[in-house]
Amino acid sequence: MTGPHRERHRIDRAGWLRASVLGANDGLLSTASLVVGVTASGADRSAILVAGLAGLVAGAFSMAAGEYVSVSSQADLEAADLAREKAELADDPAAEEAELAAIYHARGLSEPTARAVARELMAGDALAAHARDELGITDEGAARPVQAALASAASFSVGAAVPLLLAILVPHDAALPGTVAGVLVCLAVLGAVSATAGGASKTSGAVRVLIWGALAMSATAAIGHLAGTAL
Repeated sequence: MTGPHRERHRIDRAGWLRASVLGANDGLLSTASLVVGVTASGADRSAILVAGLAGLVAGAFSMAAGEYVSVSSQADLEAADLAREKAELADDPAAEEAELAAIYHARGLSEPTARAVARELMAGDALAAHARDELGITDEGAARPVQAALASAASFSVGAAVPLLLAILVPHDAALPGTVAGVLVCLAVLGAVSATAGGASKTSGAVRVLIWGALAMSATAAIGHLAGTAL
């Protein structure tokens, strides 16, 4: 006798993976671009570090605030939809049961089976059934603004710390190429890791972040060089 068949899917990682990768990538690339631009202008090490640290702090708070506002709006929408659904269940439970049955029938169940399933679920937790199958709201996927804000700020800070450490550790006369090289390596690793976690190709994951990283740092290096020359 065999045990229950278990399948492992990666879609349940989508939420945290997106937020973590976005935060770390944004922190790494935006702070690195800032550091590279200031370095290319000919600024001394202290100015580079101040700029990088300011970018880390400002970026972390910006990510936290943006994520909090965005996810709070999602939470407000979910709460409003649940309140409306609760009122509709109280006003006309028969119509809500028919609506639930229609959903199951559209998904492939026969009409008698769909009605039986809807009736049984309505007898239990009717609001949970409608939240899940009509509105697409589940406990696992529910909006959590504070958690999202803290996660985004933390992942941004981790990414932004890399170019700051490079600016400290790399000799000043090699700061520009050293920072660029170190950041590109970290971007490639980050892209490969995120692609692996999502079940995609490591190579394509690394290449796509390398391209954007190189473009961003090239642009800020050019601007920094021009500004330094003009000054």
